[in-house]
This record gives sequence, structure tokens and C-alpha cells, in this order.
Amino acid sequence: MSAIGEVSHSRRWPRVVLWGVAYFVIGIGTAALARGAEAGQMQKVWRLAAWLLSAVAFAAHIWYERYRAGGPPVKTALPNALAVALGGFLLAAAATVHSLSAGVGRLGAYAVALVAWPVLVGVPAFLVALAAAALLGRASRARAQSQSPPRLGG
Repeated sequence: MSAIGEVSHSRRWPRVVLWGVAYFVIGIGTAALARGAEAGQMQKVWRLAAWLLSAVAFAAHIWYERYRAGGPPVKTALPNALAVALGGFLLAAAATVHSLSAGVGRLGAYAVALVAWPVLVGVPAFLVALAAAALLGRASRARAQSQSPPRLGG
């Protein structure tokens, strides 16, 4: 890997952590708001808000990695998937800590979740981000070709 590639690669890690923490905050924050709401419709609204906020964050991260960081589809999808996986891991870790503090048994299930949640959310996130980045790349190329002046004398 060239020095330029290493610098670019090393700059992605802080973004991965930042986006991963954002997913964690969205999950924990909306869960706390749902827990504080009266049972019923408002709890569903907060759960839906978690999905919507996460989707917006995911789309924004794809856009950033594709256009601002200038990555091809794989280099766009990988940091997105890693951030989602980190968010999943942090949520699993929070659930594990909560279960320990609440005195709930079944620590084995929570240990499995520490591995399973990042995989279960990270792999689909990679595939969706890869497809989205490829489509964005195709749309950018099509737009650039349609805006280029016509060739004379072919």
C-alpha cells in the first residue's frame, strides 16, 4: 500500500468509530425514550424513530465515504459495515452490562450476542452499502457523460 493509501486508510478509522458510536447513541437514546413513554403507541414511535435515524445516518455515511472521501464501492461499503458492526457490538455490550447489573443469568447468551450482533448487522450493511455505492457510482458516471460536450468528428 502506498503512503497516500495508508493516510487515506488511517483517516477512515476515526470516522468508523464516530459513526459506530452514533448508532449506539441512537439505539440507547431511543430505547430510553421508549422506556419512559407510556405503554403503547409512543413506544412504537420511538422504536420507529431509531430505525429512521439509523437509516439516515447510514445513508449519510455512504454519501460521505463515496463523495467526500472519494472511495470506490468496496472502500465505501467497508467503513459503513464496520461502523454498523461496531454499533451492534456496543449495543450488545450495553445489554450484557445491563443484564449483569440487573442480576439476570444467561451470561452465555450475552457472550454470543457480542459476536452475533456485529455479524448480523455488519454483513447486511456491507451488502447494502456496496450496492448503494455501486449505484451512486453508476449514476455519477451517467450524469458526467450526459453533461460532457458532444464529440465532433467521432
